[in-house]
Amino acid sequence: MFYTYILQSTTSGRLYIGQTNNLEDRIFRHNTNLNKATKGKGPWVLLYAKTFETRSESVHLETTIKAWKSKKYILQWIDEQQPDSASR
Repeated sequence: MFYTYILQSTTSGRLYIGQTNNLEDRIFRHNTNLNKATKGKGPWVLLYAKTFETRSESVHLETTIKAWKSKKYILQWIDEQQPDSASR
């Protein structure tokens, strides 16, 4: 299984979009400063995750989301994917 995920920093509100084959370990690595891109910018909370059968599917969604370059649009998209979630 592969995952595309979106994290948000609880200190800055910054978003991080990534993909992995081990979501639990990946979030742990972000929160323990083992990821260069997120080091010192957390803690991080999971806003969204989607499971895929192949890495290529996961990378495709990751690339699509990163291309949007709009935090507001990404948060709106997350809310649309999870209609029962609270507004951000």
